[in-house]
Amino acid sequence: MKKIQRVVFLICICATNASHALLEIEINEGVESAMPIAILAVQSDLQEQAALLESVVYSNLYRSGMFSLLDKKQHPQIEVTGSTVNYDVWRNMSIEGLISMRLQEQADEQVKLEIELFDLVRKRRAMGRSIVFKKAALRRVAHKISDVIFQQFTGQPGAFSTRIAYISETLDSQQQKNYQLLIADSDGYNPTAVYTSGKQLMSPAWSPNGQQLAYVSFENERTEIFLQEIVSGKREKISAQPGINSAPAWSPSGDYLALTLSFGGNPDIYIMDARTRKLRQLTKHYEIDTEPAWTPDGRYIIFTSNRSGSPQVYRISASGGEPVRITFTGNYNAAPTVSPNGESIAMVHNSGEGYRIALTDINGNQFRLITDGVLDEAPSFAPNGSMIIYSTRHKKGIVLSAVSIDGRVKQRLRLQRGKVREPAWSPFR
Repeated sequence: MKKIQRVVFLICICATNASHALLEIEINEGVESAMPIAILAVQSDLQEQAALLESVVYSNLYRSGMFSLLDKKQHPQIEVTGSTVNYDVWRNMSIEGLISMRLQEQADEQVKLEIELFDLVRKRRAMGRSIVFKKAALRRVAHKISDVIFQQFTGQPGAFSTRIAYISETLDSQQQKNYQLLIADSDGYNPTAVYTSGKQLMSPAWSPNGQQLAYVSFENERTEIFLQEIVSGKREKISAQPGINSAPAWSPSGDYLALTLSFGGNPDIYIMDARTRKLRQLTKHYEIDTEPAWTPDGRYIIFTSNRSGSPQVYRISASGGEPVRITFTGNYNAAPTVSPNGESIAMVHNSGEGYRIALTDINGNQFRLITDGVLDEAPSFAPNGSMIIYSTRHKKGIVLSAVSIDGRVKQRLRLQRGKVREPAWSPFR
């Protein structure tokens, strides 16, 4: 198959702190085995809505790196139904999947979307679906449809309708720093400020139900951990112990949070009951234990410690016990995060050539680098495990990037104003 060529999307978005902010998506490399598919032009009298639908679906599938999309000018058919697909002519062009969409206006500002997917290899209609929704929800529905298409053709759930949280740092007119905790769609549209502060914000972490964010704030001239409801904006301080309060991480059940606290003398990992706020100390060592991450089954916590003389990744039972060292490659491995299937750990690695994102299995074997930057940080898995988002230093500043777990598909998301860092990919919703 042809390798996907480098492409740049410049997307206008309405941001909370800039009326015409841009988010740039660059696909730097593709997959040799990308599935060749075709998306037919949306059949509709609603030209504006049809163009938006087609654009979102096309962009989602293209930027995933999993598909090679046939140019419209080469389409041998413009419109098809289940009975009119010419399977042979499409297969002669080596196309394996075909997508047909029709959009019709309905009463009360609603539209009806009909979508059909065709498996051209097996010469069959793979799926048909009809949806009625408000025009205002078109972009959200387009992401949902993209998820359906992705799953139909790859066998794994799509993550286009999920969101990302991240921290932005900008300068106001007085050259004072302004920090925002923002949430955006997975393609960068619809950024919304969850919280704004003149003091630094850090470490956003999604609750498993996607309804809350835990994060660190310096607003009171010290580190404190807050919990905030996304819809209502209700905000609660959950940890303000003497010393360090950092690195909140939700348990898969949402019943507990792992935190890094130093009120006992050294930074250690503690478990907080999310309902009662009671604390239980998990690690106790004279060196630094920090950056906890739960395994999906809730049985273990992966964390960073320099107890061996340099930052390395360890595993400990969530009920306590003796930590086990996982990483032995290089002199720096930190900021671990566990894949949704529990089989892999992504982390920041340094062997003297810069800070890069590395991947290993849950036991520390099969270690490999998947990025090649000089300052790649804060990895976070997509909820389907197909991509990892992270922050990186680029010639244009600090940006967000995403990479496939095999390291071959890369894209860059860059907010044009300010620095963006510490991304966290939301769970499915």
